[in-house]
Amino acid sequence: MSEVMTLALRANEAATSLGITSTEQRNRALLAMAHALMQNQDEIVAANAKDMDAARAKGIAPALLDRLELNPARLKSMSEALKALSLLSDPIGEMLEGHTLPNGIQLSKIRVPLGVVAMIYEARPNVTADAAGLCMKTGNAVILRGGSLAVNSNLELTRVLANAATRSGMPDGCIQSIESTEREAAEELMGLHGYIDVLIPRGGAGLIKSVVENAKVPVIETGVGNCHVYIHKGADPEMARRIVVNAKVQRPGVCNAAESLLVDEDIYETVLPPILKELEENSVTIHADDATRSLGAVMRIEAATEEDWATEYLALEISVKVVSGIDEAIVHINKYGSNHSEAIVTDDYSASRRFLSEIDSSAVYVNASTRFSDGGEFGMGAEIGISTQKLHARGPMGLEALTSTKFILRGSGQIRE
Repeated sequence: MSEVMTLALRANEAATSLGITSTEQRNRALLAMAHALMQNQDEIVAANAKDMDAARAKGIAPALLDRLELNPARLKSMSEALKALSLLSDPIGEMLEGHTLPNGIQLSKIRVPLGVVAMIYEARPNVTADAAGLCMKTGNAVILRGGSLAVNSNLELTRVLANAATRSGMPDGCIQSIESTEREAAEELMGLHGYIDVLIPRGGAGLIKSVVENAKVPVIETGVGNCHVYIHKGADPEMARRIVVNAKVQRPGVCNAAESLLVDEDIYETVLPPILKELEENSVTIHADDATRSLGAVMRIEAATEEDWATEYLALEISVKVVSGIDEAIVHINKYGSNHSEAIVTDDYSASRRFLSEIDSSAVYVNASTRFSDGGEFGMGAEIGISTQKLHARGPMGLEALTSTKFILRGSGQIRE
């Protein structure tokens, strides 16, 4: 029997037991997992160092190296996120509605675990802890298949988290990682209809496209982040500068970083130069239209192509376009965006209302950085991913996204005539 099938069978068995554990039992496991991360941080950091060395040898870009790196500060943050999950309300068993039918049967609708959750993701070892924690809180078994760049980190994290969970009384097999980094292992996982209840991909456009097109199990599509900041003519210039620089520079390798900047033609000559200069000072390469390049504000600038408007760089690069006004901005974003996160900077109330109403994305901001699109920042404790689809879940996915529903009916002998 293959490794993937073996893990799937163990996960299904674990899910049955895990789904009937109490809130207190699962919270106790989360605290044990949080403690284990700190107790074993030397081993985790050492495993991560192997991945970092191998990634550097392959010439991996700095922004992606940043995603890959684990250090004591990040492990502490991951540990605190698990503790935060233990303090959140338990969605399992929550009654969503209840009433008595005309025939006297009492009907209730409650939240229940999905069962077995599988994840395929790239060089993001923090996802291992987030996914394990969220699935533990919601009573789901989880099978993790991380990218080859983070294989040592992911396997060590899984070992630490799974051991802590089982020692606290959770079933063996509730948290597992696939050791094989071969494509065939991922393909087998995608095909396990009847064994996997939902598959969640997290990564670049190629990974997500492959999973969506080839999976035979239900998929929650997490999207790439071609996120925009639009500076409306009614914007405060200093606020616009701070928001654009933060959205692009703070962590350029994450999906909620800004990849495109749009500026109204009424103000671009005065508003854009200081923004472009600060971006250049932060080593950002600018792909711009003719109007922007004609300003001569910076040296690190290239002519934008049609491809640039739709590109998620995940690096210190950004596309810049001057637009005629909010109409063109909305059309541009809805055409080239990825339905992830978009922001408008303006003091014009009517413009902000239009933007909020007409932009078709999972998170839409007024006067704030797109970098806040995150489960932790939204008060969810952690996130399993950011969904850009419209079925089941949309936006940062926390606990509720990892649940389904069940109807409970209590009768007194009723039969259907």
